[in-house]
Amino acid sequence: MKRDIHHAAHPVLVRAGAVGLAATFAAGILMSSAQATPLPRPAPKARNASFQVAASETQPSRPPATISQVQQAQAPRQTKPPEPVIPDPRRNKPASLFMSFDAGQKAAAAKVSAYLSNLSTLSGNFVQVGPDGSKTTGDFYIQKPGKVRFEYDAPTPIAMVSDGQSLAVRDTKLATQDIYPLSQTPLRYLLSDRIDLMKDTNVVAVTSDELYTSVIIEERNAVVGTSRLMLMIGTKDGQLKQWTITDPQGYDTTVAIYNLDTTRKPDPGLFKIDFARYPSGGAN
Repeated sequence: MKRDIHHAAHPVLVRAGAVGLAATFAAGILMSSAQATPLPRPAPKARNASFQVAASETQPSRPPATISQVQQAQAPRQTKPPEPVIPDPRRNKPASLFMSFDAGQKAAAAKVSAYLSNLSTLSGNFVQVGPDGSKTTGDFYIQKPGKVRFEYDAPTPIAMVSDGQSLAVRDTKLATQDIYPLSQTPLRYLLSDRIDLMKDTNVVAVTSDELYTSVIIEERNAVVGTSRLMLMIGTKDGQLKQWTITDPQGYDTTVAIYNLDTTRKPDPGLFKIDFARYPSGGAN
């Protein structure tokens, strides 16, 4: 399947971006500089083989779907991708370890926590924009807790896969992959079964406007430095729109998501890491 991608990054740069993104995800202990990232593109054709409809499955531990979730599931597929919001590189970065928040900020963070906790599955398209402005696109699948897959569009042979324990950046052309512990990456915040941002993370900023509610999580490490994860939730629909990861060198990688589906359960095979066919590239 081909997409009309403007300013598409070279496959080598995209792989560097995927590796950099995964390494930045490993901010707690395993962090390195992020490179190229992608922007949303026209919706791909339905991949029926990638899903198993979970109509007969129940999850009693989760509350019933909210009105916004039902509306989201029924929304028509978006053919024109959104433009990711790129953070201003001159923006003031949180510096204090001890932050105080007013009642409104705490309520906004609690709302985001509830939204993330209520998600069990999520799939759709993504657009990635890297520090150098390069853009790539693809599809993603999430099965909580801990499982995710990012597939870059052809001709880029890259996929990021988490099986709940490890995060692999796979290059199907080179038949190699780099492995990172999921438990030591900020990606775990998006994949946690339950999360209270104010209690489980180091939140350093909460802002809201007519478009987005943004929460910035900061992780500090004496060896690799400080990284940040900024989550942006739509103010009107309460849905995750994008996230930006800032590595210890100050480089941003932004991922915007769209055409979201919360009603289908991805095929478990999407989250398997093939250690025999794709030996570790030595990242960990």
